[in-house]
Amino acid sequence: MKVFYEELLNWYSRNRRELPWREDPSPYHVWLSEIMLQQTRVEAVKGYYQRFLNTLPDVGSLAEAPEDTCLKLWEGLGYYSRVRNLKKAAEEVMENYKGEIPGTSAELKLLPGIGSYTSAAIASIAFGERIPAVDGNLLRIFSRLEMYDENIRTSAALKKAVQYYTELMPEKPEKIEEGNPCGNFNQALMDLGNAVCLPGTVPDCGNCPISDFCRTHRERPGLEADLPVIPAGKDKKVEFLTVFLIRSEGRTAVRKRPARGLLAGLYEFPNTAGELEREEAVEWLREHSVEPLRIRRITDAEHIFTHKKWIMRGYEVITDPFSEKDIPFIMASLEEITDKYCIPSAFVTYLKWLDPNRNIPKSR
Repeated sequence: MKVFYEELLNWYSRNRRELPWREDPSPYHVWLSEIMLQQTRVEAVKGYYQRFLNTLPDVGSLAEAPEDTCLKLWEGLGYYSRVRNLKKAAEEVMENYKGEIPGTSAELKLLPGIGSYTSAAIASIAFGERIPAVDGNLLRIFSRLEMYDENIRTSAALKKAVQYYTELMPEKPEKIEEGNPCGNFNQALMDLGNAVCLPGTVPDCGNCPISDFCRTHRERPGLEADLPVIPAGKDKKVEFLTVFLIRSEGRTAVRKRPARGLLAGLYEFPNTAGELEREEAVEWLREHSVEPLRIRRITDAEHIFTHKKWIMRGYEVITDPFSEKDIPFIMASLEEITDKYCIPSAFVTYLKWLDPNRNIPKSR
């Protein structure tokens, strides 16, 4: 055990990624970064992380912020329930914990949006708790280290991995000021999964600090990429939409999505189910009190969600000026679309079409 974590932590000290939340691993910083990193690449998160902190630098400001502000700061990261839960959790911290983020994984898990992995990551990295933070990276490494050839996406596999890493973790020092070997242990494994024990390809076993402990490498060299065992996923449901960029006097129509369901409460360009031909599109517009002066096909687009895929057909529609009370939409300026209304990345192709010079980062 001692040799394992010493080799791992020595490798980490030489090869650790320089990440902004690691420079000041306060509980709020670690919490925010871990929520942002759920289902999102590290490189995509860096800019969002700094922008979020510039506006909401601590848990108190997050608790007091309007929801629309939080959503706008999150725009493009996707999975907007994450930021809604982040705000709810901040409100609970202010109300029930006197503004201090709780320091144990058990307490953290009681907050909205914080599950077993996230609570373990925050507790170990910010507070030094001796608990493994087992995510997809750590499951993959475990499967190769132990030559675990059963379905890795089961509660039984997770339980075995947690037990395995718990036995290998270093002890927590009496004071976190003396160092944080438990947090470093988890972060070292995260970095190992990112740089060495890679998914979907042959891992770089020659540069792995713990290859001597890897059963797969010892007993089935060259076949490490066969693990972990992951069952084939279900085909995604495909939905077809027609999206309208309805424009008049420099303004473009947007509308708010329903409070429940996919992309709840966010803003979107008007759209409808199906791939409408031009005549059908004109009919739909007139049903919504929009009389087009000119209509033309623009770029098509696709967006993939966790369980479904959107295939979109786009139209630009030019109209005469009209009062917003006559239509079920908001006519927004480009500045308002940029700074005020949170439009999810599902519509990024049309955001880019409106403003080709605008830098719109993608969440994945």
